Amino acid sequence: MPELPEVETTLRGLLPHTLHRTIMSVSIRNPKLRWPIPSNLAELTRHQAIHALSRRGKYLLMHLDNGTVIIHLGMSGSLRILDSETPTGVHDHLDIVLDNQQCIRLRDPRRFGAVLWAEHDALAHPLLASLGMEPLSDDFNGDLLYRKSRGRSSPVKAFIMDSHIVVGVGNIYANEALFHAGIHPTLAAGKISRPRYARLAQAIRDTLSKAIIAGGSSLRDFVGSDGAAGYFQQQYVVYGRTGLDCRICGQPIQQLRQNQRTTFYCPHCQKK
Repeated sequence: MPELPEVETTLRGLLPHTLHRTIMSVSIRNPKLRWPIPSNLAELTRHQAIHALSRRGKYLLMHLDNGTVIIHLGMSGSLRILDSETPTGVHDHLDIVLDNQQCIRLRDPRRFGAVLWAEHDALAHPLLASLGMEPLSDDFNGDLLYRKSRGRSSPVKAFIMDSHIVVGVGNIYANEALFHAGIHPTLAAGKISRPRYARLAQAIRDTLSKAIIAGGSSLRDFVGSDGAAGYFQQQYVVYGRTGLDCRICGQPIQQLRQNQRTTFYCPHCQKK
């Protein structure tokens, strides 16, 4: 699933090709995504200039004069910049054609993504209004995590993956950040001290930042807007490394199941 680094990579790839461009048309080949694409999206966006692109959590926001297109890549989606005459495939569900004869093409084999419309404040949209802190913002720190965690008995891994607490820390990056912070993934969130949360917040920030520089992680179908695969998976220290030696202590990496997700950890380096 594309997580925050993959979405941020997509955003940065789209910016030089789309900013201040005008949408000439929208072609919807299959509106049946996670939620139906608005049937009047072409009418709403025709001849509208793209004056900004931003990200909120795992959502891409395309800001026009009269509203905002909200895009989520779902489980397998990608956005590509292509010549508008490029032949389409069976999983290419939508084209946003620009005034330079290029298009933004949404490919989504599993159709769990979304393309929605917000006429007024996009951040007030029901899907975005309750989202937590951006982990790369200046306001994200260990004190925030410490305050939010008091009285919580849920495992810390589930806590940092809760999008109402902090956005965009998906399974891959939660595993990696917890390792770098030296925190066992099953430890109750409410039992972790303020200094350990300071280390965890920094580990989350560092892990996500390094993943963005690497272009994200290419698992299954993800590619960036230029079609290039990310390579952060080459830097994994625990994720997907069950049975392999820990890069720090040499002990075998172990795995367990938490909330229907596989968790990877080093029993020696990550303390309860």
